[in-house]
Amino acid sequence: MIQFKNPILVTGVAGFIGFSLTKKLLLDGHNIVGIDNLNSYYDKSLKLSRLAELKKFIKKGLNSFEFYEISIEDNKKINDLFNTYRFSKVIHLAAQAGVRYSISNPYAYFQSNLVGFGNILESIRKNKVSNFIFASSSSVYGGNRKLPFMELDNVDHPISLYAATKKSNELMAHSYSHLYDIPTTGLRFFTVYGPWGRPDMAPMIFTKSILENKKIKIFNNGKLRRDFTFIDDIVEGIFRCSYKPAESSKKKGKYSTTAPFKVFNIGCGKPTELMDFIKVLEQKLEKVAEKEFLPMQQGDVLETWANTDALENWINFSPKTSIEDGVDTFIEWYIDYYKSEK
Repeated sequence: MIQFKNPILVTGVAGFIGFSLTKKLLLDGHNIVGIDNLNSYYDKSLKLSRLAELKKFIKKGLNSFEFYEISIEDNKKINDLFNTYRFSKVIHLAAQAGVRYSISNPYAYFQSNLVGFGNILESIRKNKVSNFIFASSSSVYGGNRKLPFMELDNVDHPISLYAATKKSNELMAHSYSHLYDIPTTGLRFFTVYGPWGRPDMAPMIFTKSILENKKIKIFNNGKLRRDFTFIDDIVEGIFRCSYKPAESSKKKGKYSTTAPFKVFNIGCGKPTELMDFIKVLEQKLEKVAEKEFLPMQQGDVLETWANTDALENWINFSPKTSIEDGVDTFIEWYIDYYKSEK
């Protein structure tokens, strides 16, 4: 263990967003402690490759990075870690992801997203962290038909267990922020894609199938819209929030809170038809996908669309990367990475 100044804890550091954020934090001169349980929800080798990339940054002399293979459900190890490092900031991205997986494997979500989240909150309370940022999800909006989604919309009707755990995280975090004056920011991510992405998400699944001449499964007969958000935009939003801890609202009104607590949408702010996204993939890959049209999946939603005005007002930033530019960068990485893996 290396002692270093003002360390930031990033949980889920071997995950898609955690890895991408940590790269930016290291380049900005921060000392990072990262934890991940490296579970087998998807290909573990991709997680190990991400960690290997982070270690390259260290070899270049860019500050310190320490990695620990720890599950957030392990309360003793989490407590020991906090007692050792005295983190200045905590960016909590570790969670059991996936809407459909939550239907067949609910206990993974109870443990990671509820028990694990509670363990993080308790350690933050005991160690008086100055800025806590955590990952929520656009899934909390459930089947809401009012569009675009805004932070003050009702989110009391989740349609998947995953969404319910993310809504629970927001409630748990608010209570701790209120009780213990913890500056806390929750970020509702909207359909993140890009280099080093998760293999269980549509962009990776579609790309793999198209290149291997396999059918791609298109649910609800393609009548879906998603607010696809490029990874660099997500990272920039988290990064800026890490420099601006939440404050209590000075406005008095129905939705004001005395806690130093904020929740923001972080999405592109422009929904894309699923079939249009597939067309862009086909153009970039120069291959036409063989398509299988299927009914709507259980737990899925018809459309997501983020209103990002609150985020832009808070940190002077909202995602802008176009689908064309984002997919271009993603495809370039995908081909290069999987070619080198063979």
